[in-house]
Amino acid sequence: MKIAIAADHGGYRLKDELIPYIEGLGHSVKDLGTNSADSVDYPDYAAACARAVVSGEADRGIVICGTGIGISIAANKIKGVRCGLCTDPVMARLTREHNDANMLAMGARIIGDELARGIVKAFLETEFSNGQRHINRINKITALEEAE
Repeated sequence: MKIAIAADHGGYRLKDELIPYIEGLGHSVKDLGTNSADSVDYPDYAAACARAVVSGEADRGIVICGTGIGISIAANKIKGVRCGLCTDPVMARLTREHNDANMLAMGARIIGDELARGIVKAFLETEFSNGQRHINRINKITALEEAE
């Protein structure tokens, strides 16, 4: 898969740590920045990553800020994105199985590097369950997007 990844200044170090790990899992990575601790606005990076996923330029996206909260909120504003903020591998697996999430958000100040690798691995290796109850719920989410 092609994975888009982006972070703000609070998440850039973890982003840089995860890129070779993701490549080691056999995926290609499109790094959308940022690349320093200089203060930037997380919505810009969330939107760039989300647009890469929605356009098909990337199969899935990963966004990282200090807590993961702001960047996940911003990513979810892009139509077609289902970004799950995950703090452990079980959440990452379930957001793929149940929500068919196409983006993962994490908080670099909340989780350590080893835990982040486990979350990313679960997110990238888990397929959507295709259960009808989950499909119905995802369709309702899409309908909410369309109504606004």
